[in-house]
Amino acid sequence: MEAIALIGLIERGEDSRVQFKQNVTNAESLAGELVAFSNGKGGRIIIGVNDQGAVTGLSTDDIRRLNQLLVNTATNLVRPSINLETENVLLGAQLVIVVTVREGISKPYADHNGVSWVKSGSDKRRVTSREEVQRMLQDIGLVHADEVLVEGTTVADIDLVHFRAFFEKQYEASWEDGADPLKRLLENLKLAKENTLNLAGLLLFGSHPQRHRPAFVVKAVSFVGNELTGEHYRDSEDIGGCLKDVHARTMSFLLRNLRHVQGRQGFNTEGELEVPRSALEELVVNMLLHRDYFISAPWRVMLFDNRLELMSPGALPNNLTVENIRNGVSNMRNPLIASFATKELPYRGIGTGIRRALAQVPDLILNSDQPLNLFTATIPRKPS
Repeated sequence: MEAIALIGLIERGEDSRVQFKQNVTNAESLAGELVAFSNGKGGRIIIGVNDQGAVTGLSTDDIRRLNQLLVNTATNLVRPSINLETENVLLGAQLVIVVTVREGISKPYADHNGVSWVKSGSDKRRVTSREEVQRMLQDIGLVHADEVLVEGTTVADIDLVHFRAFFEKQYEASWEDGADPLKRLLENLKLAKENTLNLAGLLLFGSHPQRHRPAFVVKAVSFVGNELTGEHYRDSEDIGGCLKDVHARTMSFLLRNLRHVQGRQGFNTEGELEVPRSALEELVVNMLLHRDYFISAPWRVMLFDNRLELMSPGALPNNLTVENIRNGVSNMRNPLIASFATKELPYRGIGTGIRRALAQVPDLILNSDQPLNLFTATIPRKPS
């Protein structure tokens, strides 16, 4: 790393990807830091800089000792072991070590005591819930939330009218004429196992999915003004049901609360919706399908006087970036739900939804917030 680039990194201060250490002597504490970076998105430890960002430097003896300590810790005190990149950089007359830890491909990582750590801002914390471990496995494609069985559900939770209509349209055959009993049919479609629905089965065809997953609703509010803390609103709705119903009712909420612009149309015409309907459909589908279902939190649709915000739990997965998805790169976080969504929702499944929305709404703002674990699509609104 060039000295000028390192100075800029230090000047920006510590965060979830950069940590300062004046010196390191405790191998167990170091192992926790390496584990936390490996379980997250990776990062850098800069040794020879204090917590205030002042360069204190290291002696040549420190350099030799620390390089050996780093190798031993990454090999013997991290499970599974990891590879580090270290670089000695001269800042003026002071030597520092830059340690680069890559995002792990064998998550979850743990220290030699079996404790897994994750980053929490510039600090680290223990992993204490099964959902966090599942999210790490999801990051590397070993577990998908939509395939996890939902305890307490049975085949009796299926909306038979909805499922029969889907089956007959998809397979062009009468279910009763066909075939397997419902339990076996759902298992063949990978929507259930041994009479228990998985999350995909519940959300796609459940009669009342929120009985078992009450957090999976859309909290929709049309505020007066531009502040989330505003006490006045024009409309508010908690939207539940299966994904098909949630999509339809969310669209209904938006269509009745967004303005229609007259433009050059005749006086007696309804006018054009201020945001193209097809762009709204793409963004609502994206919000519903690509969220992180290991996070127990609702979707949020917030309409303010100056903007519309569509918020989905879960930052972009793996190595996806906002720039990637603007260019049509996609990653199936919930592949089972997505495979059925092409038949249940206005969804094509080829990674072009965001690009189509951008073509119609060029000032669309996309933001993936890793610390808050949230993805937000924001559409600015023009004054009425």
